[in-house]
Amino acid sequence: MASSSTSGGTPTGGSGADLLRVRSTRSVSEGAIRVALMVAAGISVLTTILIVLSLAKETISFFSDVSIFDYLFGGKWTPQLAGDQASFGVVPLVTATLYITGIAMLVAVPLGLLAAIYLAEYAPTRVRKVVKPILEVLAGVPTIVFGFFALTFLTPEVLRPLFGTDVSQSNQLAGGLLVGLLVLPTIASIAEDALTSVPASLREGSFGLGASRLTTSLRVVLPAALSGVIAALVLGASRAIGETLVILLAAGSGQLLPGTVGSPTEPSGSMAAFIASTATGDAATGSIAYETIFAVGTTLFVICLTLNLISISLVNKYRQVYE
Repeated sequence: MASSSTSGGTPTGGSGADLLRVRSTRSVSEGAIRVALMVAAGISVLTTILIVLSLAKETISFFSDVSIFDYLFGGKWTPQLAGDQASFGVVPLVTATLYITGIAMLVAVPLGLLAAIYLAEYAPTRVRKVVKPILEVLAGVPTIVFGFFALTFLTPEVLRPLFGTDVSQSNQLAGGLLVGLLVLPTIASIAEDALTSVPASLREGSFGLGASRLTTSLRVVLPAALSGVIAALVLGASRAIGETLVILLAAGSGQLLPGTVGSPTEPSGSMAAFIASTATGDAATGSIAYETIFAVGTTLFVICLTLNLISISLVNKYRQVYE
């Protein structure tokens, strides 16, 4: 008769065989999952490498015709002109991009952080379950809807009554405001997750010392979640810099960019908007206009990469580890 007793805590007989089969099945499953995750990570890395290579090829060709010094420090951007009249100084285009992004962050940062603090520290559970999904749905609204909203309502019904009829139909202020509303849900959602992850013991300790809820939120919880909040702000800024359709419709395209960034009520375009307005199929492959698209794309890529590296550095510096 087969015995199912154990010796030294180790199963024998039929129960031991069953355990081995379970472990074997689990090992195969975990191995398959590990391979699938490695493949997914590899595809992501490969895609990034291919994007960089595709940008680098045409960008190198562009700089064989245009001085890199003139591109990086030139103050005039008129690539649409022919011959010697064309100028490829990218400074105005970068300045306009940062200008619109600055307006957007002035809108998104205070509203996003206030919304995050309210949801994490003040809102009842039932309110949070309703408000947060609605806020996140706003991030899923097609960006072209925001652009048409600026053209049909924001500029004619809000900005012109406030600033006069001189406000252009497409202007930097409208573009910045709409991009700010577009990135607000991203900042609010990620910052709220960071604030919520702060241990309750820190709040309880603050309350035990007699601090108010506002003091606890601003001087205990917010500093403790600083790394997550910084990540939310940088991600929002990167989204704003790379936004295309809203700026293309609300602020104008790169072809309308003046020599220098003027009044916020004047039209202007970002780097992403210039790429979208130029990459329409009219530029012949291998032409300087075609290569300009890739040069600006590379510049945009480097700016976003720099922002992410800064974000990683700040997150590592202010990271709090809780047991």
